[in-house]
Amino acid sequence: MRVYNFSAGPSALPLEVLEEVQRDLLNFSGTGMSVTEISHRSGAFSAVVAECESLLRELMHISDDYAVIFVQGGASTQFSALPLNLMHRRKADYVVTGNFSKKAFEEGSVYGDAACVASSADKNFTYIPDLSKARFREGTDYVHICSNNTVFGTRYTEFPQTEAPLVADMSSDILSREIDVNKFGVIYAGGQKNLAPAGVTLVIARRALIGDPLDICPTMLKWNVQDKEKSLYNTPPCFSIYVATLVLRRLKRLGGIKAINEVNEYKAGLLYGLIDDSAFYTNRVEQKDRSIMNVPFTTPSAELDAKFIEGAAKAGLVSLKGHRSAGGMRASIYNAMPVEGVKALVEYMKKFEKENA
Repeated sequence: MRVYNFSAGPSALPLEVLEEVQRDLLNFSGTGMSVTEISHRSGAFSAVVAECESLLRELMHISDDYAVIFVQGGASTQFSALPLNLMHRRKADYVVTGNFSKKAFEEGSVYGDAACVASSADKNFTYIPDLSKARFREGTDYVHICSNNTVFGTRYTEFPQTEAPLVADMSSDILSREIDVNKFGVIYAGGQKNLAPAGVTLVIARRALIGDPLDICPTMLKWNVQDKEKSLYNTPPCFSIYVATLVLRRLKRLGGIKAINEVNEYKAGLLYGLIDDSAFYTNRVEQKDRSIMNVPFTTPSAELDAKFIEGAAKAGLVSLKGHRSAGGMRASIYNAMPVEGVKALVEYMKKFEKENA
Protein backbone atom coordinates (compact mmCIF):
# COMPACT_ATOMS: atom_id res chain seq x y z
CA MET A 1 0.00 0.00 0.00
CA ARG A 2 1.29 3.45 -0.93
CA VAL A 3 1.54 5.93 1.95
CA TYR A 4 1.71 9.72 2.03
CA ASN A 5 5.39 10.52 2.50
CA PHE A 6 6.06 13.86 4.23
CA SER A 7 9.84 13.38 4.32
CA ALA A 8 12.03 16.46 4.05
CA GLY A 9 14.35 14.59 1.68
CA PRO A 10 14.80 12.32 -0.07
CA SER A 11 11.18 13.18 -0.64
CA ALA A 12 8.14 11.84 -2.45
CA LEU A 13 8.16 11.62 -6.23
CA PRO A 14 5.00 11.86 -8.36
CA LEU A 15 3.34 8.47 -8.75
CA GLU A 16 2.99 8.86 -12.51
CA VAL A 17 6.74 9.51 -12.75
CA LEU A 18 7.51 6.40 -10.72
CA GLU A 19 5.28 4.36 -12.99
CA GLU A 20 7.11 5.69 -16.05
CA VAL A 21 10.45 4.85 -14.43
CA GLN A 22 9.17 1.34 -13.82
CA ARG A 23 8.35 0.93 -17.51
CA ASP A 24 11.79 2.20 -18.58
CA LEU A 25 13.77 0.23 -16.05
CA LEU A 26 14.30 -2.80 -18.32
CA ASN A 27 14.18 -1.18 -21.76
CA PHE A 28 14.86 2.52 -22.01
CA SER A 29 13.89 4.27 -25.23
CA GLY A 30 14.16 1.10 -27.28
CA THR A 31 17.82 0.50 -26.37
CA GLY A 32 17.15 -2.95 -24.92
CA MET A 33 18.94 -1.79 -21.77
CA SER A 34 17.89 -0.30 -18.47
CA VAL A 35 18.17 3.43 -18.06
CA THR A 36 20.62 2.57 -15.25
CA GLU A 37 22.88 0.72 -17.71
CA ILE A 38 23.28 2.96 -20.74
CA SER A 39 26.53 4.85 -21.25
CA HIS A 40 26.57 8.52 -20.36
CA ARG A 41 28.41 9.02 -23.66
CA SER A 42 25.61 7.43 -25.68
CA GLY A 43 23.28 9.40 -27.88
CA ALA A 44 20.32 8.16 -25.86
CA PHE A 45 21.64 9.68 -22.63
CA SER A 46 23.01 12.85 -24.22
CA ALA A 47 19.44 13.49 -25.37
CA VAL A 48 18.22 13.12 -21.77
CA VAL A 49 20.68 15.71 -20.45
CA ALA A 50 19.84 18.10 -23.29
CA GLU A 51 16.10 17.77 -22.66
CA CYS A 52 16.51 18.22 -18.91
CA GLU A 53 18.44 21.45 -19.44
CA SER A 54 15.99 22.67 -22.08
CA LEU A 55 12.98 22.06 -19.82
CA LEU A 56 14.61 23.89 -16.93
CA ARG A 57 15.43 26.86 -19.14
CA GLU A 58 11.85 26.95 -20.41
CA LEU A 59 10.14 26.54 -17.04
CA MET A 60 12.42 28.96 -15.14
CA HIS A 61 12.99 31.39 -18.05
CA ILE A 62 16.77 30.95 -17.90
CA SER A 63 18.67 32.83 -20.60
CA ASP A 64 21.84 31.74 -22.37
CA ASP A 65 23.72 34.13 -20.10
CA TYR A 66 23.53 31.36 -17.51
CA ALA A 67 25.11 27.92 -17.38
CA VAL A 68 22.78 25.10 -16.32
CA ILE A 69 24.75 22.11 -15.06
CA PHE A 70 24.05 18.85 -13.24
CA VAL A 71 26.67 17.73 -10.73
CA GLN A 72 27.16 15.35 -7.83
CA GLY A 73 27.84 15.78 -4.13
CA GLY A 74 24.64 17.48 -3.02
CA ALA A 75 24.22 21.12 -2.08
CA SER A 76 26.78 20.59 0.68
CA THR A 77 29.56 20.19 -1.89
CA GLN A 78 28.47 23.47 -3.43
CA PHE A 79 29.17 25.16 -0.09
CA SER A 80 32.82 24.66 -1.07
CA ALA A 81 32.45 24.97 -4.83
CA LEU A 82 30.96 28.44 -4.42
CA PRO A 83 34.00 30.17 -2.86
CA LEU A 84 36.35 28.10 -5.02
CA ASN A 85 34.66 29.49 -8.13
CA LEU A 86 33.80 33.04 -7.03
CA MET A 87 35.87 34.20 -4.03
CA HIS A 88 38.56 36.07 -5.96
CA ARG A 89 38.87 38.85 -3.38
CA ARG A 90 38.56 36.28 -0.58
CA LYS A 91 35.58 38.19 0.81
CA ALA A 92 31.91 37.19 0.99
CA ASP A 93 28.79 37.98 3.04
CA TYR A 94 26.41 35.32 4.39
CA VAL A 95 22.93 35.49 5.90
CA VAL A 96 22.43 32.67 8.41
CA THR A 97 18.81 31.57 8.77
CA GLY A 98 19.15 27.87 9.59
CA ASN A 99 21.32 24.76 9.64
CA PHE A 100 22.34 24.76 6.01
CA SER A 101 23.06 28.45 5.62
CA LYS A 102 25.20 28.14 8.75
CA LYS A 103 27.13 25.25 7.20
CA ALA A 104 27.58 27.24 3.99
CA PHE A 105 28.93 30.16 6.02
CA GLU A 106 31.35 27.90 7.91
CA GLU A 107 32.60 26.39 4.65
CA GLY A 108 33.04 29.82 3.08
CA SER A 109 35.15 30.82 6.08
CA VAL A 110 37.67 28.14 5.14
CA TYR A 111 38.56 29.99 1.94
CA GLY A 112 38.45 33.63 2.93
CA ASP A 113 36.89 36.45 4.88
CA ALA A 114 33.31 35.24 5.22
CA ALA A 115 31.10 37.44 7.38
CA CYS A 116 27.71 36.69 8.88
CA VAL A 117 25.95 39.98 8.14
CA ALA A 118 22.56 38.90 9.54
CA SER A 119 21.16 35.94 11.44
CA SER A 120 17.92 34.69 13.00
CA ALA A 121 19.68 32.39 15.47
CA ASP A 122 18.54 34.61 18.36
CA LYS A 123 15.00 33.24 17.97
CA ASN A 124 15.94 29.71 16.90
CA PHE A 125 15.63 30.58 13.20
CA THR A 126 11.90 31.30 13.33
CA TYR A 127 12.07 34.38 11.12
CA ILE A 128 13.92 35.93 8.18
CA PRO A 129 16.01 39.00 9.12
CA ASP A 130 15.11 42.37 7.66
CA LEU A 131 17.93 42.68 5.15
CA SER A 132 17.15 46.27 4.31
CA LYS A 133 19.01 46.96 7.56
CA ALA A 134 21.81 44.50 6.92
CA ARG A 135 25.30 45.88 6.62
CA PHE A 136 26.51 44.31 3.41
CA ARG A 137 30.18 45.06 3.00
CA GLU A 138 31.81 46.76 0.04
CA GLY A 139 34.03 44.77 -2.27
CA THR A 140 32.56 41.36 -1.53
CA ASP A 141 32.58 38.61 -4.13
CA TYR A 142 29.00 37.52 -3.39
CA VAL A 143 26.16 37.49 -0.86
CA HIS A 144 24.82 34.05 0.10
CA ILE A 145 21.33 33.17 1.32
CA CYS A 146 19.24 30.00 1.70
CA SER A 147 15.86 30.77 0.14
CA ASN A 148 13.85 28.20 2.11
CA ASN A 149 14.85 26.63 5.39
CA THR A 150 13.90 22.97 5.49
CA VAL A 151 14.47 22.38 9.20
CA PHE A 152 12.78 25.44 10.67
CA GLY A 153 10.15 26.20 8.04
CA THR A 154 10.99 29.75 6.96
CA ARG A 155 11.41 31.27 3.51
CA TYR A 156 12.28 34.55 1.84
CA THR A 157 9.15 36.13 0.42
CA GLU A 158 11.32 38.92 -0.99
CA PHE A 159 14.95 38.63 -1.99
CA PRO A 160 17.52 41.22 -0.94
CA GLN A 161 18.95 43.75 -3.34
CA THR A 162 22.73 43.56 -3.26
CA GLU A 163 25.59 45.14 -5.14
CA ALA A 164 27.57 41.90 -5.07
CA PRO A 165 26.15 38.89 -6.93
CA LEU A 166 23.37 37.21 -4.96
CA VAL A 167 23.81 33.46 -4.47
CA ALA A 168 20.97 31.26 -3.23
CA ASP A 169 20.75 27.70 -2.00
CA MET A 170 17.28 26.77 -3.26
CA SER A 171 17.40 23.08 -2.45
CA SER A 172 14.01 22.92 -0.77
CA ASP A 173 11.93 25.32 -2.86
CA ILE A 174 13.37 25.13 -6.38
CA LEU A 175 10.53 24.98 -8.94
CA SER A 176 7.87 25.62 -6.28
CA ARG A 177 7.33 29.31 -7.05
CA GLU A 178 8.23 31.74 -9.78
CA ILE A 179 11.48 33.66 -9.36
CA ASP A 180 13.46 36.04 -11.55
CA VAL A 181 16.68 34.16 -12.22
CA ASN A 182 18.29 37.36 -13.49
CA LYS A 183 18.38 38.71 -9.93
CA PHE A 184 20.87 36.00 -8.96
CA GLY A 185 24.48 35.34 -9.78
CA VAL A 186 24.18 31.69 -8.82
CA ILE A 187 21.35 29.36 -7.79
CA TYR A 188 22.08 25.83 -6.63
CA ALA A 189 19.85 23.06 -5.36
CA GLY A 190 20.12 19.46 -4.27
CA GLY A 191 17.64 17.54 -6.38
CA GLN A 192 16.17 15.24 -3.74
CA LYS A 193 13.30 17.46 -2.61
CA ASN A 194 11.52 18.91 -5.64
CA LEU A 195 13.38 17.64 -8.68
CA ALA A 196 14.68 14.09 -8.57
CA PRO A 197 15.96 11.23 -6.42
CA ALA A 198 19.06 11.92 -4.35
CA GLY A 199 22.25 12.13 -6.39
CA VAL A 200 21.95 15.12 -8.69
CA THR A 201 22.55 18.77 -7.83
CA LEU A 202 21.47 21.62 -10.08
CA VAL A 203 23.67 24.70 -10.53
CA ILE A 204 22.49 27.76 -12.44
CA ALA A 205 25.35 30.24 -12.74
CA ARG A 206 25.86 33.46 -14.66
CA ARG A 207 28.54 32.61 -17.18
CA ALA A 208 30.26 35.99 -16.78
CA LEU A 209 31.06 35.03 -13.17
CA ILE A 210 32.50 31.54 -13.61
CA GLY A 211 35.21 31.85 -16.21
CA ASP A 212 38.11 32.08 -13.78
CA PRO A 213 37.88 29.74 -10.78
CA LEU A 214 40.54 29.88 -8.09
CA ASP A 215 43.78 28.02 -8.84
CA ILE A 216 43.13 25.65 -5.95
CA CYS A 217 39.68 24.69 -7.26
CA PRO A 218 39.56 20.97 -8.15
CA THR A 219 38.60 20.36 -11.75
CA MET A 220 35.47 18.45 -10.69
CA LEU A 221 34.21 21.57 -8.88
CA LYS A 222 34.92 24.04 -11.70
CA TRP A 223 31.56 25.20 -12.96
CA ASN A 224 33.03 26.45 -16.25
CA VAL A 225 34.44 22.99 -16.98
CA GLN A 226 31.09 21.33 -16.26
CA ASP A 227 29.39 23.92 -18.45
CA LYS A 228 31.81 23.38 -21.34
CA GLU A 229 31.39 19.61 -21.10
CA LYS A 230 27.58 19.86 -20.86
CA SER A 231 27.59 18.14 -17.43
CA LEU A 232 29.43 15.16 -18.96
CA TYR A 233 33.00 15.83 -17.81
CA ASN A 234 32.81 12.51 -15.95
CA THR A 235 30.05 9.99 -15.37
CA PRO A 236 27.15 12.08 -14.03
CA PRO A 237 24.29 10.85 -11.81
CA CYS A 238 22.53 9.44 -14.87
CA PHE A 239 19.48 7.92 -13.22
CA SER A 240 18.68 11.03 -11.19
CA ILE A 241 19.00 13.27 -14.26
CA TYR A 242 16.69 10.94 -16.17
CA VAL A 243 14.05 11.08 -13.41
CA ALA A 244 14.45 14.86 -13.19
CA THR A 245 13.56 15.04 -16.88
CA LEU A 246 10.34 13.12 -16.24
CA VAL A 247 9.51 15.38 -13.28
CA LEU A 248 10.04 18.48 -15.43
CA ARG A 249 7.89 17.07 -18.23
CA ARG A 250 5.10 16.56 -15.70
CA LEU A 251 5.52 20.06 -14.32
CA LYS A 252 5.17 21.46 -17.83
CA ARG A 253 2.01 19.40 -18.41
CA LEU A 254 0.51 20.75 -15.19
CA GLY A 255 0.92 24.31 -16.42
CA GLY A 256 4.40 25.17 -15.20
CA ILE A 257 5.69 26.83 -12.05
CA LYS A 258 2.89 29.38 -11.75
CA ALA A 259 0.29 26.61 -11.71
CA ILE A 260 2.14 24.44 -9.19
CA ASN A 261 2.71 27.46 -6.95
CA GLU A 262 -1.06 27.97 -6.73
CA VAL A 263 -1.44 24.36 -5.63
CA ASN A 264 1.42 24.73 -3.13
CA GLU A 265 -0.13 27.85 -1.60
CA TYR A 266 -3.45 26.03 -1.27
CA LYS A 267 -1.85 23.00 0.42
CA ALA A 268 0.08 25.17 2.86
CA GLY A 269 -3.05 27.19 3.57
CA LEU A 270 -4.91 24.05 4.62
CA LEU A 271 -2.25 23.17 7.18
CA TYR A 272 -1.59 26.65 8.52
CA GLY A 273 -5.32 27.33 8.69
CA LEU A 274 -5.86 24.35 10.97
CA ILE A 275 -2.84 25.19 13.13
CA ASP A 276 -3.84 28.84 13.53
CA ASP A 277 -7.42 27.95 14.44
CA SER A 278 -6.26 25.44 17.04
CA ALA A 279 -5.28 25.92 20.67
CA PHE A 280 -3.62 22.49 20.51
CA TYR A 281 -1.09 22.85 17.67
CA THR A 282 1.63 25.50 17.48
CA ASN A 283 3.78 26.83 14.65
CA ARG A 284 6.43 29.24 15.96
CA VAL A 285 7.47 30.81 12.65
CA GLU A 286 6.54 34.43 12.05
CA GLN A 287 3.56 34.34 9.70
CA LYS A 288 5.12 36.57 7.05
CA ASP A 289 8.10 34.21 6.76
CA ARG A 290 6.33 30.85 6.73
CA SER A 291 7.52 28.27 4.23
CA ILE A 292 4.98 26.66 1.92
CA MET A 293 7.27 23.65 1.51
CA ASN A 294 8.09 22.69 5.12
CA VAL A 295 5.54 23.17 7.89
CA PRO A 296 6.83 22.46 11.43
CA PHE A 297 4.39 22.21 14.34
CA THR A 298 4.09 20.84 17.86
CA THR A 299 1.41 19.61 20.28
CA PRO A 300 1.37 20.69 23.95
CA SER A 301 4.02 18.13 24.98
CA ALA A 302 6.86 15.95 23.69
CA GLU A 303 4.89 12.88 24.80
CA LEU A 304 1.93 13.89 22.65
CA ASP A 305 4.28 14.66 19.76
CA ALA A 306 5.58 11.07 19.91
CA LYS A 307 2.04 9.70 20.13
CA PHE A 308 1.01 11.85 17.15
CA ILE A 309 3.87 10.55 15.00
CA GLU A 310 3.16 6.92 15.91
CA GLY A 311 -0.54 7.25 15.16
CA ALA A 312 0.08 9.08 11.92
CA ALA A 313 2.32 6.30 10.64
CA LYS A 314 -0.42 3.76 11.35
CA ALA A 315 -2.77 5.96 9.33
CA GLY A 316 -0.38 5.95 6.34
CA LEU A 317 1.08 9.40 7.02
CA VAL A 318 4.82 8.85 7.36
CA SER A 319 8.07 10.78 7.93
CA LEU A 320 6.44 13.48 10.04
CA LYS A 321 9.01 13.56 12.83
CA GLY A 322 10.68 16.96 13.07
CA HIS A 323 14.40 17.53 12.75
CA ARG A 324 16.34 16.77 15.93
CA SER A 325 17.27 20.45 16.36
CA ALA A 326 13.64 21.59 16.15
CA GLY A 327 11.63 18.70 17.60
CA GLY A 328 7.91 18.19 17.16
CA MET A 329 6.57 17.43 13.72
CA ARG A 330 7.33 18.67 10.23
CA ALA A 331 5.21 18.16 7.14
CA SER A 332 7.21 18.61 3.96
CA ILE A 333 4.70 19.25 1.20
CA TYR A 334 6.80 19.61 -1.92
CA ASN A 335 5.45 19.70 -5.47
CA ALA A 336 4.88 15.95 -5.55
CA MET A 337 2.69 15.86 -2.43
CA PRO A 338 -0.91 15.66 -3.68
CA VAL A 339 -3.64 17.80 -2.20
CA GLU A 340 -5.28 14.57 -1.03
CA GLY A 341 -2.25 13.84 1.14
CA VAL A 342 -2.46 17.19 2.89
CA LYS A 343 -6.20 16.79 3.39
CA ALA A 344 -5.61 13.36 4.93
CA LEU A 345 -3.07 14.88 7.32
CA VAL A 346 -5.47 17.68 8.27
CA GLU A 347 -8.23 15.17 9.04
CA TYR A 348 -5.86 13.11 11.18
CA MET A 349 -4.76 16.25 13.04
CA LYS A 350 -8.38 17.15 13.78
CA LYS A 351 -9.07 13.64 15.07
CA PHE A 352 -5.92 13.57 17.18
CA GLU A 353 -6.71 16.93 18.74
CA LYS A 354 -10.26 15.86 19.58
CA GLU A 355 -9.00 12.70 21.28
CA ASN A 356 -6.06 14.28 23.15
CA ALA A 357 -6.88 17.92 23.94
